[in-house]
Amino acid sequence: MKRRVGLVGAGYICEYHIAAIRRLPGVELVGITDLDAARAQKTGEKFGVPVFPSLKALKEAGANAIHVLTPPHTHAAVTLEALDLGCDVLVEKPLSEDPADAAKIQARAAEYGLKVCVNHSLLFDPQIRRALAAVRSGKIGKIVSMDILRGSIYPPFEGGVLPPQFRAAGYPFRDLGVHALYLFQTFLGPIEHIDATWKKLGGEPNLAYDEWRAQVRCKNGLGQFQLSWNVKPLQHQIILQGTRGVLRVDLFLMFQSMRAATPLPKPVERIVNAITDSVMPMIEVPQSVFKFVTKKIRPYHGLLDLVAAFYASLDEGTPVPVSVEDAAPIVTWTEQIARKADAEWEATKATVKLSESVPVLVTGASGSVGGAVVARLRAEGTRVRIMLRQLPETIPEGVEIALGDLGDPAAVDRAVRGAKQVIHVGAAMKGGLIEHTTGTIIGTRNVIAACKKHGVEKLVHVSSMSVIDWAGGPDGSAVNERTAFEPRAEDRGAYTQAKLEAEKLVTAAVKDDHLPAVILRPGQIFGSRIPLITGAVARRIAGRWLVLGDGKITLPLIYIDDVVDAIVMAAKGPLRGGEVIQLVGSEELTQDDVLRLAGGSASVLHFPLPALFALGKTSEFALGLLKRKSPLSEYRLKSALAKRRFESLSAKPLLDWTARVGVEEGIRRTTAAERALDTAK
Repeated sequence: MKRRVGLVGAGYICEYHIAAIRRLPGVELVGITDLDAARAQKTGEKFGVPVFPSLKALKEAGANAIHVLTPPHTHAAVTLEALDLGCDVLVEKPLSEDPADAAKIQARAAEYGLKVCVNHSLLFDPQIRRALAAVRSGKIGKIVSMDILRGSIYPPFEGGVLPPQFRAAGYPFRDLGVHALYLFQTFLGPIEHIDATWKKLGGEPNLAYDEWRAQVRCKNGLGQFQLSWNVKPLQHQIILQGTRGVLRVDLFLMFQSMRAATPLPKPVERIVNAITDSVMPMIEVPQSVFKFVTKKIRPYHGLLDLVAAFYASLDEGTPVPVSVEDAAPIVTWTEQIARKADAEWEATKATVKLSESVPVLVTGASGSVGGAVVARLRAEGTRVRIMLRQLPETIPEGVEIALGDLGDPAAVDRAVRGAKQVIHVGAAMKGGLIEHTTGTIIGTRNVIAACKKHGVEKLVHVSSMSVIDWAGGPDGSAVNERTAFEPRAEDRGAYTQAKLEAEKLVTAAVKDDHLPAVILRPGQIFGSRIPLITGAVARRIAGRWLVLGDGKITLPLIYIDDVVDAIVMAAKGPLRGGEVIQLVGSEELTQDDVLRLAGGSASVLHFPLPALFALGKTSEFALGLLKRKSPLSEYRLKSALAKRRFESLSAKPLLDWTARVGVEEGIRRTTAAERALDTAK
């Protein structure tokens, strides 16, 4: 019987199932379907796969086997539908999120005489199979325990509806903990008990819990594992401990090393094992890299081999690689832990309530500027709502929390509802174009939409002077509110691109929709948690300051307290017609001036501009071959090193603002605070 396959779900893992199917003779890929039609179409076009509107349509097109690649909470429903349509099924892990559904799937498959296989892919990973063979051969004696250390990152959030991993607190355990559990079951026998704990440490702000630990008692030994979105560098190691040896398996670097019990004297044995433990990675890592480059080892190799084994079992009438019976206990244990985490998070969120009305919402309140704005408003007695992606350890009196990501329109809508004013400081400060697009552009678009929907009295939008064309004027010319926008934002980097687009969105909303708003463009902010001496000033190398250029570049410095003054004044004042106000201190300090005031006794070196631009051109050429942009491109250097003056034409006449603290006093305060901190240490 020819196997004709349909894929349900066009997410990240889909491409590896496509690759697995296309490796198999006698197996034909019919097409894919996804509730997100746009995503299905994009995947279909990328891999040359027909797209269908539904699972039923895939069946009507001739599919007799279905791969279920949808989010975990839908696995059972899609699997049952595929069985009802007469298809064999390969379902991604976990089999389901309910033990009762696992039993239902097993009964339905038996009723129809169909096969269901669960993708416990690590069981077919070459390193795991090798380790399992070593254990079964008695190489490390009787295995008594197993430790798994797994670090992870999720793809960056691209805005819109939150993906599944950020919607349910227990998702990380369902997603990755399940791998650990079925490995424990395989190496140590049936699971008898699990104790697990979880915590939020902030490595992935949108996860409810990004650090997980569990201790597992199995019939034949003990296991423990860690899932972390905080540990760097990423790791995926397994340590198998037996009565005659300890086997270490690295699934990311694809090597194994072993420490064995020997008849040698113990001091000698330790030395021999240390050498062996060090030498094996040096031998095996290059071998694995060569195999990877020559495609003898492929990404998700275990998945590829498990898919092949699944179709071989269908053809031969043998048991599938991972049956429902194998997977059902894993579902039970996974859900026991994941549901506890879900319940704890829901109880935590229930303690955070929003009032019907609040004077002001501040986005970006976890940052230095946003946090300083909140502190000022609270000092004045104003109740404040802040939007955060994670709960702080303590919530200050008079502050309420709106949980959510700026890229999530529903979360932004909840945060803005009931706020009379919105001070929008939130923006991405790191990452690539995706992060900046989501956090800054999409975030601002969502804020604007919510402000219009809920009739906000005023939006104070905090932009940046990076949106201005610094490279387009002669030396000594002024950069102010009349200066043109940056014409080559993509060459200045993701931050400039995103901030420029966000400001344009606000301006358009004022013009087209009469959104009441004012736009502030601070210069180079320093103070509090924001360092004064950044790369724009100098870099510390071998105890010396290295300045790019001759040190005579004027910096658009502004102390954080002066920025907060302007933001609060803009919120309270009458401006609401999209006025743009740049914020910069009146003192014109150069790089050398800043180092003289705050650089301490370290000597200063100046890197010649001709050499710097030559280095930039070389990096542009080299990275261009890799189709990557250089951070030292000629245009970025020209912009960063432009000898311009910075001023505000609007701050005094429109806002009645001048820098209350000033740059030099701000530097004095900053250096004094740093000295006090050093003394306290």
